Amino acid sequence: MQIINTYPELLSVFHSDGFDMDKWSAYMDAFVPGAKELCLKDMRESIGAGYSWDKDFLPVLNAVQRDAEKREEAISSFCSVTERLDERIIGRFGRTVDADILLYIGLCNGAGWVTPVRGKTTVLLGIEKIMELNWQGTDDMTALIFHELGHVYQDEFGTLCREGDSLPDRFLWQLFTEGVAMVFEQELIGEPSYFHQNRNGWKQWCDDHFELIRRSFRGDLETMTPENQRYFGDWVRFEGHGDTGYYLGARFVRFLLNFDSFDRVVCYGLEEVRDGFERFICAG
Repeated sequence: MQIINTYPELLSVFHSDGFDMDKWSAYMDAFVPGAKELCLKDMRESIGAGYSWDKDFLPVLNAVQRDAEKREEAISSFCSVTERLDERIIGRFGRTVDADILLYIGLCNGAGWVTPVRGKTTVLLGIEKIMELNWQGTDDMTALIFHELGHVYQDEFGTLCREGDSLPDRFLWQLFTEGVAMVFEQELIGEPSYFHQNRNGWKQWCDDHFELIRRSFRGDLETMTPENQRYFGDWVRFEGHGDTGYYLGARFVRFLLNFDSFDRVVCYGLEEVRDGFERFICAG
């Protein structure tokens, strides 16, 4: 595992009036050649879906320059969490992952993003989104990095990405992979009931409404689209609560672990996930 240090250069992407795209392009090319194109493509797709560069992107990016306290806390947390990280993963799972981990300033692509960059699995951690979500503290940074490494673990030792699935299968697969990452996160932290989203009674509400979440997700599957799904992402709500897909995914994978080991579960194919989900829906 390689930790790529870009934080001494984070402020190089700004001029006196704020974010500068040309400076950002040079910064990206210097540290992670190949990632710039991925970020720009994602940005253009977001703008095409109705987001605004001036209203939705620039303020979040410029906050990195403006809020030194949050920025320095995020950098400190990143350094603390990534120290001896290989040893921690090996201690729990008996093996570690081959990935680059990068704290960078992107184009609001997300707090965490696992993606191949020139053939190398890379964990991109967007400091601007981390700060916007107030995840700059050590606890939140720990959960974020562990969660993303859960995706890397599934990609390296099982199956993470699939192409060409129908929309229902895509969302079912997303539920499964987010559940794997949540369980990986919980296991590294050492608390099976841990959820980093648990604020203001979030987990208690999810526990109390588990049946509603489970039945609703199953009922929504056939008509779910990226535009109307209400389970994944900090911008959507299910009955007024966010991230319920991550809660349900963790419960789903914990159910699967009653029958198989974690290392076997991460190798599941779509048919095994479908079968397991139907059993999960019918379970008491």
